[in-house]
Amino acid sequence: MPKLKKTHIPPTPEDVAEIEAGIAADPDSRITDAELAAMRPASEVLPDLVKRMRGQRGPQKAPTKEVVTLRLDPDVVAHFRAGGKGWQSRINAALRGVVENRRDE
Repeated sequence: MPKLKKTHIPPTPEDVAEIEAGIAADPDSRITDAELAAMRPASEVLPDLVKRMRGQRGPQKAPTKEVVTLRLDPDVVAHFRAGGKGWQSRINAALRGVVENRRDE
């Protein structure tokens, strides 16, 4: 497989001048010393939001389910997967039905 050649075209001096002029004209591109002094860490401003680390899940809306590894016959899995998205929930519902039937006996 041939390697793809990466091509980088550097900006011309005119391009650089245009970019820098745009930055200078943008009032939001610079922070004044007063604005910088007034800034506070996010942990002070929004402590509840910062408490949860990025990428962590929030609290469960319903009781947390237990994660298990379960080996099932391929035809059983194919049957539930054929129903589309939510096949694992349908397996859970089927097993719940078996458990509830056993309670009634």
